[in-house]
Amino acid sequence: MNLSCVNGKVLHLDLTSGETWIETPDETFYRKYGGGSGMGLYYILHELPAKVDPLSPQSILTFFVGIPTGLPISGQSRMVANAKSPLTGAIGDSQCGGFFPAEMKFSGLDGIVIRGRAPQPVYLWIHNGEFELRDASHLWGEKTGEVEDILKTELGDPKVQIAQIGPAGEKMVRMASIMNMVNRANGRTGMGAVMGSKNLKAIVVRGSSSHIHPANPKALTELFRGGTKRIPDTPAVEFLHVHGTTGDIAGCQEVGQLPTRNFNEGRFEGYESIAGELMTETILVERDTCYSCSVRCKRVVETEYMQRKVLPRFGGPEYETMATLGSYCAVDNMHAVALGNQLCNQYGLDTISTGATIAFAMECYENGLITKVDTEGIDLRFGNAEAMVTMVELIGKREGFGNVLAEGSARAAKMIGKNAEDLLITTKGQEMPAHMPQFKRSLGLIYAVNPFGADHMSSEHDPFYEEGNADEMAQRNMAQLGLTSLQPPGSITAEKVRMAYTTQKVFSAQDTFALCSFVYGVGWQLYSPLETVAMLNAATGWDMTLDEFLEVGERRLNMMRAFNAREGFSKDDDQLTGKFFQPLKGSGPTAGVYYKPEEFEFMKETYYKLAGWDHKTGNPNKEKLASLGLDWIE
Repeated sequence: MNLSCVNGKVLHLDLTSGETWIETPDETFYRKYGGGSGMGLYYILHELPAKVDPLSPQSILTFFVGIPTGLPISGQSRMVANAKSPLTGAIGDSQCGGFFPAEMKFSGLDGIVIRGRAPQPVYLWIHNGEFELRDASHLWGEKTGEVEDILKTELGDPKVQIAQIGPAGEKMVRMASIMNMVNRANGRTGMGAVMGSKNLKAIVVRGSSSHIHPANPKALTELFRGGTKRIPDTPAVEFLHVHGTTGDIAGCQEVGQLPTRNFNEGRFEGYESIAGELMTETILVERDTCYSCSVRCKRVVETEYMQRKVLPRFGGPEYETMATLGSYCAVDNMHAVALGNQLCNQYGLDTISTGATIAFAMECYENGLITKVDTEGIDLRFGNAEAMVTMVELIGKREGFGNVLAEGSARAAKMIGKNAEDLLITTKGQEMPAHMPQFKRSLGLIYAVNPFGADHMSSEHDPFYEEGNADEMAQRNMAQLGLTSLQPPGSITAEKVRMAYTTQKVFSAQDTFALCSFVYGVGWQLYSPLETVAMLNAATGWDMTLDEFLEVGERRLNMMRAFNAREGFSKDDDQLTGKFFQPLKGSGPTAGVYYKPEEFEFMKETYYKLAGWDHKTGNPNKEKLASLGLDWIE
């Protein structure tokens, strides 16, 4: 192994037997699959039989960092968890940041492949290349903050990094997350439920960075320093630094794409009370960061609501959380949202799916599909902040009506009946994030075709390729990808689809190399696609081209679609729910906007053709897989 930036070691763990072994892949494996999702999918596709219950002992759960993880440059401390999703039944994929990913690299491993189910609760302790399973019975049932305190005391080291599940993961809530630093999350697709099904409470890592080096330290340092110096002159990144992602609230309100009352409207009359600028002025106490990142976008808040303190250790709401627990639910109380966010982090819940599921239940309540009899006395109307907070905790505990919502909104709709499915905002059973496809038209396509369900970080968004919206930097970066024909705002065109698919490959490659999409990207981020490739070459000593980088992303997408195909998914599952084919209510630029079925189908068919997938099934055929070196996939 010539790569000095990786360990060249993958830990395999069978929790049923307690057996462990180390695999040492060669450099070609790293170059082909990159780390992150690419490597995780490799093992899942090789070893997981089709149609397995994602919460059974047969299920495989993987954790992989990227090739540059742990190096001294912004945006590299990321880890990806993969398994079959208990929320969707499709492939599950979820990324996290923080300090855990870098510390996992320093501990001596690039990845962990987990099989089986431990006979009793355990945690995995990894320290400078050594590893052991330890009893976690005393941790079971405890929330994340308590577990972190116990383990740091037990191991006698306050600098250990811990990835853990909370009570929601233990109870296999289908939108359960995996938490590290008690405020960073592998949030989406229910990876915490898979970890809980295996009786694995936590993974604890500690190690030394002395063995991790870039191939070209000078080039990497120049990129790091250059990017850091550019932050004040890069408006979107500087805004992110100052106000975090919650700074998007006011802008989304202005253009009519702030999801309100379960995506019925694009404007929220109480938006000013949950805006990022107000949070900065009032409850923000710190701007936190991930390992070696100069952007410092993580919010840390302190406040109180319902006579309960919101503590800085649990971070603070991001845009998605402020929207899903706020405007989705018509809650205009920032302190309530901050408490809801803390509860999600304590119990280990994905804030997007949790907030969206509560908003769905609120619309069911408003329409008489559920009553106080169902909710055990909770007045689950839109705007009831206390009810929102109470329901977050009930979902985390799987108690009362929270036990129904813990199944996710799609399953809950089937349990409720009475045409409740008409109120869903899901694709493939996963709840939509807070970027509205009525405004960002190609984003609706990506929500639908994305292998693991609706995700706003799987492609670049429309405004960065639209006339009058794309600034000089966005146009320059798009041009690197051969995208030079800006499109009319709000349009649905073949060129918009080409932009969506091309940038989807970029974001897919970033998830494979485990890079932060707030730092590396296309439209507004700190580093352009070509600079991203230069960073990877400085890390590895390779001569990777932009085309090879895009192929890595394309390979991951095809692996995911191949997994879904064997689970029975096809183009029929690449669909938006009925709400998006009905005019938006309310006021503002997007009022009355909707998708026409024929224009949505046009986008899908154009996309499949660009991807080289079978137009009848929407899945890759054997020839397509072989062209990407994936002929081993059956």
